[in-house]
Amino acid sequence: MAGRLARTVAVIVLVVVGTTALVRFAPGYFSDAREMDGRYAAIERAELAVEAARNRSLAQMLGEEIGGWVRGNSGVSRQFGVPVWELIEPRLAVSGALLVRGIALAWGLALCASLFSSAGRNPSLLWQAPAAILLAVPAAALATLCLLVNSGGPVLVLALLLAARDFKFLHRALHKAWLDPHILQARAQGVRPLNLLRAHVLPALLPQLGALASLSIVTALSALVPVEVIFNVPGLGELAWNAAINRDLPVLLFVTTILAIAVTCAGMGSHRTAAWREA
Repeated sequence: MAGRLARTVAVIVLVVVGTTALVRFAPGYFSDAREMDGRYAAIERAELAVEAARNRSLAQMLGEEIGGWVRGNSGVSRQFGVPVWELIEPRLAVSGALLVRGIALAWGLALCASLFSSAGRNPSLLWQAPAAILLAVPAAALATLCLLVNSGGPVLVLALLLAARDFKFLHRALHKAWLDPHILQARAQGVRPLNLLRAHVLPALLPQLGALASLSIVTALSALVPVEVIFNVPGLGELAWNAAINRDLPVLLFVTTILAIAVTCAGMGSHRTAAWREA
């Protein structure tokens, strides 16, 4: 447990340092569009110059951001001029609802497709081809295609991406389970497949399904940014994209830290499920 907690802390530290370094050394970081606005007086421009000078040191930037977190201050958005938490709090519910609906639909599609495809002796190309195609299509490309044909939405795109990955695993696991000797013997004696599925097949796969659920969360989080940006969903992914474009370090740092914590927690859940299965 201590080792996993240490790895989680290490990942979060790397995310914070890496995000700050990327923003700090990004081209044009020291430029500010407000300096070209005639409405700003000389005194205000001087304040902008002082702000830029203060942010020239990576150590100072890290110290200010982390120090604010320790004091319970999430910082102020450089782009919007409001506390970061006020921007993130309403978007957490939007992204959370999108993830829950997308993962639920993906599991329904993947489980139904794998149950039909694994029942036969030989894998059917009819079921394998769509999954292989979806695995090769990037999230942004699939979302753009939905917009071009004016059909589908962020939940469907997220579900299709996840279902393609989950289907490959579920199909192999179920196909192997149906070929177990005791299952074959029960089917030969006339036991109904639905009873076997409920009493033997699915209970045996529960530990693997738990690990797959954790991996589904990680995959969904990785696709969150392109899906929300293309469909203009006001969630954390869209906020992170705007913060990266506008070099809004306080917002970007807070969002990436939240996503890093979610990914590491999902990974810990996957490892715990695998350990329980081995035990």
